[in-house]
Parts: sequence; structure tokens; C-alpha cells
Amino acid sequence: MNVTRLSFGILLLFISTGLSAQQFGGNPPSLKWRQINTDTARIIFPSGLDSEAQQVAAIVHRLSRTTLPTIGHSQRKINIVLQNQTTIANGYVSLAPFRSEFQLTPEQNSFDLGSLPWQKMLAIHEYRHVQQYNNFRVGFSAGLYYLFGEGGQALGNSLAVPNWFWEGDAVYQETLVSNQGRGRLPFFFNSYRSLWAADKRYSWMKLRNGSLRDYVPDWYPMGYMLVSYGRQTYGDDFWRKVGHDAAAFHPLFYPLQGAIHRYTGLSFARFRQDALDHFRLPLPVDPMAVADRFARTQRHFDADQEFPHFIGTDSLLYMRSAYKRIPAFMLLDLRDGREDRVRTRAISLDNYFSYNAGLVVYAAFETDPRWGWRDYSVIRLLDPVTGKDKKLTSRTRYFSPDISPDGSMIVTVLEATDGSCELRLLDARSGRLVKRIPNPDSLFYTYPKYYTRGNAAVVTAVRNRNGEMSMALVDTGSGAVRYLLPFSYQTVGYPSVRKDTIWFTASRNGQDRIYALAGDRIFRVGLPHGEPLTGQYEFDAGADGGYAWNTFTAVGFHLDTAVAGSLRLEPVSAADWGQPLPVQGINSLHRGPAHLLDSIAAGHYAEKNYPIASHLINFHSWRPYINDPDYTLSLASENILNTLESEVFVTYNRDEQYKQVGADATFGALYPWLNAGWNYTFGRNAFYGTKKVFWNESNFNAGFSIPLNWTRYLSYTSLQFGSDIVYNQRSYTNTNGEAVNDQGFAYLDPSVSFVHQSQQARQQVAPRLAQVVDLSYSRAVTTFQANQFLASGFLYLPGAAYTHSVLLAAAFQQRDTLNNARFSNNFPFSRGYTAENFYRLYRLSANYQLPLFYPEWGIGNIIYFTRVRANLYYDYTRALDFFTGSPYNFQFRSFGSEVFFDTNWWNQLPISFGIRYSHLLDPDFEGRGPNQWELILPLNILSQGYSVHRARAVE
Repeated sequence: MNVTRLSFGILLLFISTGLSAQQFGGNPPSLKWRQINTDTARIIFPSGLDSEAQQVAAIVHRLSRTTLPTIGHSQRKINIVLQNQTTIANGYVSLAPFRSEFQLTPEQNSFDLGSLPWQKMLAIHEYRHVQQYNNFRVGFSAGLYYLFGEGGQALGNSLAVPNWFWEGDAVYQETLVSNQGRGRLPFFFNSYRSLWAADKRYSWMKLRNGSLRDYVPDWYPMGYMLVSYGRQTYGDDFWRKVGHDAAAFHPLFYPLQGAIHRYTGLSFARFRQDALDHFRLPLPVDPMAVADRFARTQRHFDADQEFPHFIGTDSLLYMRSAYKRIPAFMLLDLRDGREDRVRTRAISLDNYFSYNAGLVVYAAFETDPRWGWRDYSVIRLLDPVTGKDKKLTSRTRYFSPDISPDGSMIVTVLEATDGSCELRLLDARSGRLVKRIPNPDSLFYTYPKYYTRGNAAVVTAVRNRNGEMSMALVDTGSGAVRYLLPFSYQTVGYPSVRKDTIWFTASRNGQDRIYALAGDRIFRVGLPHGEPLTGQYEFDAGADGGYAWNTFTAVGFHLDTAVAGSLRLEPVSAADWGQPLPVQGINSLHRGPAHLLDSIAAGHYAEKNYPIASHLINFHSWRPYINDPDYTLSLASENILNTLESEVFVTYNRDEQYKQVGADATFGALYPWLNAGWNYTFGRNAFYGTKKVFWNESNFNAGFSIPLNWTRYLSYTSLQFGSDIVYNQRSYTNTNGEAVNDQGFAYLDPSVSFVHQSQQARQQVAPRLAQVVDLSYSRAVTTFQANQFLASGFLYLPGAAYTHSVLLAAAFQQRDTLNNARFSNNFPFSRGYTAENFYRLYRLSANYQLPLFYPEWGIGNIIYFTRVRANLYYDYTRALDFFTGSPYNFQFRSFGSEVFFDTNWWNQLPISFGIRYSHLLDPDFEGRGPNQWELILPLNILSQGYSVHRARAVE
């Protein structure tokens, strides 16, 4: 059985779109960096973010002395980089290298991550991951560290300590030391409450690994429930002991489960059931809740139906997204239930939009083409009648826009790179800035809505400097603010306005429910159709008295409507508005450093410049790497700002059976990436005429490349081009009588790579539309003549079903006939054949890719099968060469099938592998038989352990 590489086109297609946690060379050189250097952490931050950096430094310094004993006693210094150019709210801690990055732009949605000041929230959450890593270098994980460096520890920790513990323990810390935290927010528990309400009884492995057909919560809420129950029941040192033994692989197999059994006397299955029951059993269940009943009738995920808006009296405009379909604006006819698609939504960070005066306004996501850390949130205006979707702003950071009742103005939130926040008024026709509204109270604005027809005031959910929330009425002329609710840590959001009434959702008494403000009076709105276990959101009141909202369910956000007169309004006293956030019986949250955050003042640490050239060499890991046919072991280096990557490596090539040693480096802080390297190869070989010759060679190279990535409107585009100059010196060891040229020579190898793809839904095996083009050319420029050109292209088209894909491919390669030098052969030869480097080659290929079934089944918490998919293919390669001076034409045709298994290993490491059968219609040049079976391995199975633990995963 042969082992081969994945299709080059498939690998190249799935490009980075700017949403990943780490970016190489992601900031422009004009960004100036400062640092605060303490014994606990080095905070590296852009100039102008001194206040945020001082707060982060003070918080991690205090946490290192107060919460460390509950996870261990080891402490190592961490580098924390504050990123202010991206609009994505996120954060992570990683090994290889050991560092953390905070993405400082907060979310508008306060229900999801809370309303605490975002830099503080990141500090209390992410620093727990620092403490975890510092104390999990023990036992077998420590052995992997000493063998492979930080990457070895990351692999060991990922295998031994499940992701639910990493995040559950961090969510527990954020809840413990603050007045809020996700452990106190109802939205955080919607996921599991929706499963319980719908009677969805998924296996443990399915809960751990997820599904492509069903909604399965991520590991954050599960982790919090298990961790908090453990702290509550077995003491604050319980997870310190369990985590230490698990990371040490004590016992060797199922180490965390074994450690839990050791310290509780219970099986892990019994422990987790007790923990989930602690949160499930006290919940009141309303058998008449229509949303819960709907979820019980659906076998699989239905769709998210979000942000309903009445159009007239009998239609609703809303956003619909499903696992088979990308998000789109939909029009629902309330008379007969018919749905019509209006327009596909542009690529966005969320599904929020507003409707008024017959127009839709929303924020879309765009990237800077060169700098991966710099992206934008731009305003788009959609006419749902014509389907015309127009971009109004460029290179802006505008969020949650609303259009005025007369359609002339837009109010939006600006979240600036310096951490400030303000409301801005834009001209709805041009996007031109009309007015900046003052923000004297330094509020953080969310979801502004026009309150009066004269556009004189907007209502908005606001956060103050402590993270408390209120609903506020803002005068668009003076910026004067009138607060409509007492400030509290109860989250509020999604306001809508009908006449003089403001409708909104608030987290109160452990539930997310609809409330109303009429004048100075507050009402709890009792909606018809029962009380679901989960939250109700995005309320809209129609002009004729109709109402619409959605409910979080196990099959998606479910849209519901009601008629005039069906609501119950229960007065709420303003004095009683603020209620303590419930802890659901986890009284350990009141122990130790509870509510510590309020007592931590901003630091007054010394600051100084952080030169971009600081600590450029930072070796962190011995990294085994498989990119068949190359098998590599490298000593990897990467600096903290991620602007220089370098390595020393040794490689074995399975095709030619050669060995290679070398070193290389890439510097990404300038507009072009600059690279240089050296390698020496032992035992290269190739056919010259009809005989095979063998040689050793050395290469010195230097060059540049420019990587460009555009996320715009409906698609992702990548363009990378560059060139190296390489000096090659060969030493022939066996020529078999052939006349060869062993003179050293220099050559250029310019290349261009282009990818353009549409958005891709969760169940689609490939984007419905995509184009890939690769061009490379190698040409000797000294000593003698030699050249080789390769062009390849891939075209993805829709298949018969929405999740299927047609892939058409073509490639052409030609080299010179002088045989002075042979360049590396990267031609995608017909599958099943030995890959030969003939004078001229061209290839045509047709593929049909489709999902076969979704097993959602696993073995012993080791391997879990998420999906099985297939590819049917036909390849045709034509070759021309001159072996005896006369032209020889060859054809190499094959057809066959590939079956791929999308799996998770140890419940968290995604790995896809496959089996290929090829039937060869023509003789193989080196004598292979007509029936070939090959195992298709992933590109890099051994680097899967370099995990990242984020405050929130970005979809």
C-alpha cells in the first residue's frame, strides 16, 4: 500500500480569511510598540494603549498571587501582546512559542461574553490558561517537553487534559474574581438547557466532538459545569490534584478520568452525570412551551431565524442560516408560511441588521489585503425589493447600524483602535460622516436605535466603565444622556422601538426575557406560547400590533409571532430592577478571591519602547512534520511579535529517497516577506534519457513574496506572488555513463498563487464556487541554460445537491531538453502512477465530491467519526520526452474513488484521512500494476497538538 499526499488543489483552496488567532507579519511597520516588563508578564502593546496595558499588567500580577494555588505552584513569565487593529473579539494563550494575544475590540453582544471591560475580561480568563500551562509540565508531558520543546508539552497536554477542562476552569476563574463572568449569564447555559428541553440525549463522545447535522454545544459550558461542580463538591484544590495527575499521565491511559476516580471514588461517567444533573434538575420545565415542543419534533438542526422585522402587516424579513446554506435575508409570508430568499448576506461577524423605510442596513467584515491583524467593519445598505446591496463605507470600524424612519440617516457605533467608543451619524445615501456624538461618560454603546421620527434621539444599551449596563436615551445633537434603567451587571440588549415604547431583552433572575420601557415605567413582557428553558431575543413590534421574536432552541433560533392583545405586561419597580446574578448553587464562587477584580486598581509600571527587532530568535520546539512525500524534523523559532520564523531541519523524501539538512528564515514585518536559506541534499536521483543518475547538491536561496488576502462582500480572495534566487551546486555520485553538467549555477523561481472562493456552509464538502491558479517558473541565469514551467488550475462548481461539489482541474509542465539541470517535480501526475518528470506534461482531471453519511460514532474516546465523504475521479496525463533522440508520447489515464474519513482523535484533534483506489488504464513507467490502493494521510498529523485556547471561538 502506498502513502500519498492530498490533492494540491483541495489543500490550497481553504485559505486564511483573517479570522485565525495567529497572524504572521500581521501588523504594518508603522505601528510602534511599547512594553511593561514585570516579574509576572511582559505586556507588549501599541503606542496609545497605556491605560489598557497598565490594567492588564495589574490584573495578571494580582492573579499570579491569589488564584495560582488552585492549579499549582509553578509560575513562568508570559509575553502578552495587545492587538488593536482587528475588529474580532478574541484572545488566546499558546505554547510553541509561549505567548498570549488579546484582541481588544469588544463584541456588541453583551449576552454572549458579558459586559465587563473587554481587556479585563481577557486578562482574568486568559491568564488562567497561563497558569494551567505553567503547572502542566509534569510527568510524561514534561518528558515530551524535554524531547520536543514547547510543542511537545502542548501535544502531551492536549492528549491528557481535555479542552472542556481548559476552558471550563478559565470560565470559572472569570466568574469567581468578577461580579459577572459567563458562569452567571443565562445565555451561556442556553446550549445545554436547549438540549434538555428538546430531550436530545446525545452520547458523551458526540457532546465532545460535535456534529455536522445537529446542534452540539461547544466545550465551554460543559467545562464550566463540570469544573464548578468539582470545586463546589470536592474543594478548591480538587482540580489542582486532578490536573497534575492527568498532565503527568497518571494513569497512562485515560489520565483525567483516572484522576477523577482517584479523588472522588466515582467513575468519570458518574461524576459528569452528577455535575450535569446539578444544573439540570432544578430547572422548571413548561410542557406548553411552543419553542421547546418544536425542537422535540425536529430530528436534526433546522435553521437560525434571527432579527425579524415586520414589513407591512403580513410579512417578516429575517436572517436565515443553516448547516447546508450560508446566511441569507429571507421574506416570510405570514399568511401561508412561504419563504422567499431575498439576498445572500455579505461576509459578516454576526447576523445583526436593522430595517426601516424599506431599507436594510448591516455591518460586513472586510480585511486589509496585506496586514492580517488589520480588518474592518463596513456599512452596507440593501434594498430588499430590488436585491441591490451597496457598500457605503470603506476601511471603517462601524458596528450595529440603524437606519432612521425616514431613511435619510444611519446611526452606528464606532469602536476605535485607541479603545474609545462613540456614536456616529452617517448620510444613508453616501455613507458620509455627518456628526460625531460626544461621549462624556466614556460609555460603550451597543445596538443603537432611532427613538423619534425627527432623528433627535437614539436609544442604546450601554456599558459603563465598570461593565454595568443600562438602557440610555442619547440626544443626537448634544450627546446628553438620560439613563432609563438603573445600572447593574444584568446584561441588556437588542432594543427595538415602536412609537414611545422601547422593547429589549434583559438577563434577570437567571433568564433572558423580553422587557419594555414606556415613559419611566418598566414592564416584564409575558409572551404567549409558554415559558421556554432558554432565552427570548430580538423582539420586534409591528405597526398593526403584531409581534415577533426568537427563542434559542436545540435546532436553531426559532422564530415566533403573536397578535395584538396577547402580551402580558407586569410592572417592575425601578428600585427592584437590579438583582444579583445567580450562581446556580455554586457557592464556592463566594470563597477565596471572590469579586477580586473590583479591588485591582490600574498599575503604575514603568513603560519603555519595544523595538520590532527584539528577541527575533526564539527557538521553542523540535517539530516533526509530515507533508508526504517529505518527512521533516525541524528546530523551530518564532519571535513573540510573530514577524520572524526560522528553523534548522532535516528532511527525508520518500519519492526520491533523498536526505536533506538545512536552515531557513522568513521575515514578515515589511510589506514583502523576505526569506533566505541554505540546504544540502544527499542522494537525489532522476532519469537522464533511459538511465537514472544520482547526485548530492547544495542550495543557497534568498527572495521575497507578497501575500495578499481580501475578504469582500460574498467571497474570499488570496493572491501570493514572489521569487527566489537560488544558487545550486551539484556533485554527481553515479552517472551510469550519462554525460552530465556538474557546474554550479544560479536560477530564479518566480511564482504566483491565486485563490478565489465563495462562502461555504458547514455541511458543504467544498465551496460551491472557487477558482485556484498556480504558476511557477524556474530558470537558470548563470553558467548554462535550464528552465521549467508549471501551471495548474482548479475550478469548483456546484454539484447535484447543495452539499456536493464538482472539481475540474488542469495542469501543464515543460522543462528544457538540455539536461543541464533538473528542477524539483511538483506536477500533479495522474493518481495511481509513479510521478515522473518528463519533458512535457499536461493533465486534465474531473472529480465529483459528496458526503456519504455522518456516523457520529466513536471508539473509546480515542477516535470519533464525524463524516465519511467520497470523491469519484478521472485523470488524464499526456507526456512527451526524448529518450533516444526521437519523440516518445505517453498517456497515463486512471479513474477511481477516494473515501475520506473526517475524524476527531482524543475528542479534540481534527484529522482527515482517506483511502484511494486507482485503476490504471495505461502501463506505468516503472511497472506498477493496474490496480493501486493508497492511504491518504493528512498534511501534518504530528503538529495537531499545538493547541490554542481562546476566550471565544470565532465561527
